[in-house]
Amino acid sequence: MRFSALTAAPVPWKNGGGVTRELAVHKANGRMVWRLSLADITRDGAFSAFPGLARIHCIVEGAGHVLSNAETRLEAGLLEPLAFDGGLALDCRLRSGACKAFNVIFDPEFVLAEARVLRDGELPEAAGSQVFFVVSGTLELNEEGCFGPGEGHATEGAASGAVSGGGAVIHLRFQPV
Repeated sequence: MRFSALTAAPVPWKNGGGVTRELAVHKANGRMVWRLSLADITRDGAFSAFPGLARIHCIVEGAGHVLSNAETRLEAGLLEPLAFDGGLALDCRLRSGACKAFNVIFDPEFVLAEARVLRDGELPEAAGSQVFFVVSGTLELNEEGCFGPGEGHATEGAASGAVSGGGAVIHLRFQPV
């Protein structure tokens, strides 16, 4: 399934602290298994909590931010995927101006997820459900064609291809529980 942040409609957050673009959703038996979005974080404020779900959050533009509460402090830096409990009530403090973040929200009763950033070169061998999101450069998937910044692809099973052009591509793997 191909998706693009370039055509996804922006939706304001309830707290007015930014907007998000829903990129893709996977459901099973009417329940969300995972959801991908791209968020524009424009000011400090409360960070949305998703009780019962897990999150992976990766800054794709800007200096990032700090998520914290009385017990927790999480540093969100550029192209550094950050996994955490989606139910945490956290405050967001921008480091140096607005930023953009690629978000994965998933139900740990269905899947476990892991993320890494791929740079120029051949794609690693991986099985299972996978997602690729291009931050910079180009991703060529042999079966699906070329993808540029802001575009991505979700697939079941192995994928072959390469990242080029000084690229950075977020690679997600979902494993059933």
